Amino acid sequence: MAGVLDKLKKLFASRKDKGKDPPVDISKRFELIGRTGQGSMSKVYRARDFKIGRVVCLKILDKVKTAKFEARFPGLKRPTEGEVCMALRHRNIVKTFEHGITTDGEPYVVMELVEGLGLNYLIETNSPLLKGKRVDYVCQLAEGLEAVHRQGFLHRDMCPRNTMVTTEGVVKLIDFGLSVPNKPEFRRPGNRTGTPDYLAPELIKRSTTDHRVDLFALGVTAYEIFTGGLPWEKGQSMQTILSHMNSTGRNPLELKPDLDPALVNVLVKAVERDPNRRFQTAAELRDAFRALPKQDY
Repeated sequence: MAGVLDKLKKLFASRKDKGKDPPVDISKRFELIGRTGQGSMSKVYRARDFKIGRVVCLKILDKVKTAKFEARFPGLKRPTEGEVCMALRHRNIVKTFEHGITTDGEPYVVMELVEGLGLNYLIETNSPLLKGKRVDYVCQLAEGLEAVHRQGFLHRDMCPRNTMVTTEGVVKLIDFGLSVPNKPEFRRPGNRTGTPDYLAPELIKRSTTDHRVDLFALGVTAYEIFTGGLPWEKGQSMQTILSHMNSTGRNPLELKPDLDPALVNVLVKAVERDPNRRFQTAAELRDAFRALPKQDY
């Protein structure tokens, strides 16, 4: 724990230093080649970075929406998305080169350009690229999430939409816009953030949370990878979302009758409503998938 606290202190210190850096004129620093995506609080571009001489992924955050999100943590010094990203170094996490403020006052993050496809696209299209790779992809996701937790953060928005699979088959977590330090003041009841279909019951109930909200979201993601669907009906209304609290969810065999019983047991445990009955760490979930007798899904 002391190591985590030291790391957070360094992050906050670097935040002050970053504030002294001159704002960056996006139009002069980058050539915007095209849009690669858009988050709820940002725009993402494929861009040529004249400073480092390579094509990168440039994320520009909406300053108004970012400020509204920061307001959820009154009196707390939450690290910026750029600071969180810079602290995370792992094969299964997108690499961040730099972060700062634009001349328009918008936070920006410069990351490696991940050539590949979104995990959400692979699932929605039942892509042949998933065949024989599902266990491997879930294990890679778990290793990336384990690294996030080891560095002292909660992801808070784990889902296929925030995951890329490279052309070499490497899974990468790509979005840390909702991430917070894994500290009591950031786990207080009331902060219901994340993608609705992947929200843990304790988040929906606005209870005190911990790292197991990420494990629930990872479990729902794994369930979706193997079955093509969700444990509950897609959350088109708050009533549907609230069903996460009140039902055990569909048996995976309802969606995929040919699943091995051992895999079904792992998937059911991964989406347990009671956090004490879930996998307790991402590494534990990874090991459960690695131990499955059948690996060629």
